[in-house]
Amino acid sequence: MSEEHVDAIVVGARCAGSAAATALAKAGRRVVALDAGRFPSDTVSTHLLFAGGVAELARLGALDRVEELDPPRHFDAYIGSPGAEVRGTYSPVDGIAYGMCVRRPGLDLALVRTARAAGAEVREGVKVTSLVRGKDGRVIGVRAAERGAKGELTLRAPLVIGADGRRSTVARLLGVDVPYLSNANERAGYYAYYEDPHDDWRGTAAMWLEGRELGTAFPTDGGLVLALLMPPKERADAFRLDLEGEYDRTVASIPGLAKRLAGAARATKIVASVEQPSYFRRSAGPGWALAGDAGHFKDPVTAQGIRDALRFGRLLGEAAAPVLGNPGRLDAVVRAWERRLVAECRETYHWTNRFARADPVNPLQEQMLRMLATEPHGSRRLLDVYSRVRKPSRLMTPAFMAACALGALRRGDTDRRALLRTLVRELRTEAAVTRDLRQAARHR
Repeated sequence: MSEEHVDAIVVGARCAGSAAATALAKAGRRVVALDAGRFPSDTVSTHLLFAGGVAELARLGALDRVEELDPPRHFDAYIGSPGAEVRGTYSPVDGIAYGMCVRRPGLDLALVRTARAAGAEVREGVKVTSLVRGKDGRVIGVRAAERGAKGELTLRAPLVIGADGRRSTVARLLGVDVPYLSNANERAGYYAYYEDPHDDWRGTAAMWLEGRELGTAFPTDGGLVLALLMPPKERADAFRLDLEGEYDRTVASIPGLAKRLAGAARATKIVASVEQPSYFRRSAGPGWALAGDAGHFKDPVTAQGIRDALRFGRLLGEAAAPVLGNPGRLDAVVRAWERRLVAECRETYHWTNRFARADPVNPLQEQMLRMLATEPHGSRRLLDVYSRVRKPSRLMTPAFMAACALGALRRGDTDRRALLRTLVRELRTEAAVTRDLRQAARHR
């Protein structure tokens, strides 16, 4: 068994892992990132970025490499339902006012190359098998095995970062894989890529709501469009029995999406993801941290995962790099990083859970879309929430929600009982969310 000593170890080299490794290497630290896979390779992901996510690629120094893949820029976004629709543009984030959708093989390879260019060593086909601990229980390294090689390698470092996804090996070895906060998903996910013949939609990320169905179309690199369906999870058995048939029937049941894909040939197999609960795990401890989906995960319905993985992977590397030689200061910095993550992401987590319900489109939702579509800059205020430059609570204020309810009530075609049920549920949810956010703030 061979042994090496480095400044930091990152387990997982996709979005969060490459971001952390890049930041550490830029600070002059010797960092080794280990990934069980090899690049380029795919992973289950909706891989949509709003303007705030593209800005994170730029902050990391990876945007130029990603742009080489020639993904179309999404200069606007669209949400449609049977009774309302809204289309808008983004507020600039660091001068960037567009989103993009980039397939993961190319995106992740661009991030790995960015990490290597910064000076990080990325070792592919290497799986972590156990953690190395000091006499006081502190994590001081990992043991890993290279695919096809005999024996194990021991790597020692002041900091081990687990960035190895929802099924994180590092989280399991640490005993923190059971979340302290979680929410079961109500929607499953099924997506495929189509050849995209509609040039007039190439600059638009679009979503349609129809009854309990949700479908999206995100133009991506390679002249393709990603078509994602998020039906109620109870329909998973029907999809399992006839994946292609159920997928096609669901597309046909969403008129806007069916029109968007008209004349487009499906170019790939359909990818399924049924179980995708949202959660927060404990993400910092003596000698270790969890970044990206290893530490917290939000339902993909709001497409926030890559943005947060890039941002908090980078911030972790930047914060830890100057104090790796001082265990006490390192632990304090890593705990402060976790508190910042919770402070920035907890409200978005709850907003995502609300949007991810597999409920029929309700009168309050439709009235909100109507009002945002007619207000000056209303659609931009909504997209600013997706870009993370505006908190959901600053959009869905009590006054705005009351105005939406009143507007829906005044419409002659509103189902008043459905509206009342929606209002009661929203008030209960708001009370629960407020309690959780206050509790989280007290523990910062």
